[in-house]
Amino acid sequence: MRLYLEIVRRAFSRQLTYRAATLAGMTTNCFFGILRSYVFMAAYTGRVDARGWALDDALTYVWVGQALIMPVFMWGWWDIALIIRSGDVATYLSKPFDFYGYWLSQDTGRAICHTMTRGVPTMLTGLILFDVFLPRTVTTAVAFAISVVLAVWISFGLRYLVNISAFWLLDYRGPGILLMFATSFFSGLLVPLVFWPDWARQVAEALPFSGMIQVPADVYLGMLTGDALLGALAFQLAWAVGLMVVGRRLTSLAITRVVVQGG
Repeated sequence: MRLYLEIVRRAFSRQLTYRAATLAGMTTNCFFGILRSYVFMAAYTGRVDARGWALDDALTYVWVGQALIMPVFMWGWWDIALIIRSGDVATYLSKPFDFYGYWLSQDTGRAICHTMTRGVPTMLTGLILFDVFLPRTVTTAVAFAISVVLAVWISFGLRYLVNISAFWLLDYRGPGILLMFATSFFSGLLVPLVFWPDWARQVAEALPFSGMIQVPADVYLGMLTGDALLGALAFQLAWAVGLMVVGRRLTSLAITRVVVQGG
């Protein structure tokens, strides 16, 4: 366990060195948060609510989503695929640690850093500029924190599967682009799933992508309480564990067949 905690610490420290990228990324998140907020404000003109959501619910959803983009790391992460393509994966596989556990620890350190340097400042910007509210109860805040952890785990599971596809595919970027499109639409980042047609919403809510943005945001907004809240967290946990099992199984299968370039 100490080894993995040290990996988390080093991954956290490494992310802190990218100060310019962090500032530029946070500015971009805030810009699109402001843009999307005004789109929702225009859409709510002349109406009190939509699908049971008031304007402050929609605005809070926007900024929670913007704040989660980097902690969840929705777009583009090819670290594992690159070492597979280069053959360096043989070095990683020969080291005395669990391959999945190593990369999950790396991603955990990154997610903690991105939460502190990108997520929190983005959310504060929304709180200052718009009618955005904080979690209304301590229970909601704790449940939201748990939901975010599970969201990061689901995201890692999906990204891990795409990365290890490089064991079999000549170009891993195709599945990666498909994942980015699927994540953007089905997570509810662009349009909350509650605004989708009922049949499409039911399909999207059953997919793991909804556990990355929609479920944490619903928890934050207080839309889920009691059994519904426990069910939502169980839904996220089930997908996170399921993706981990599939990822580890496919990794074991790949390792038995791996042929490193150059010998």
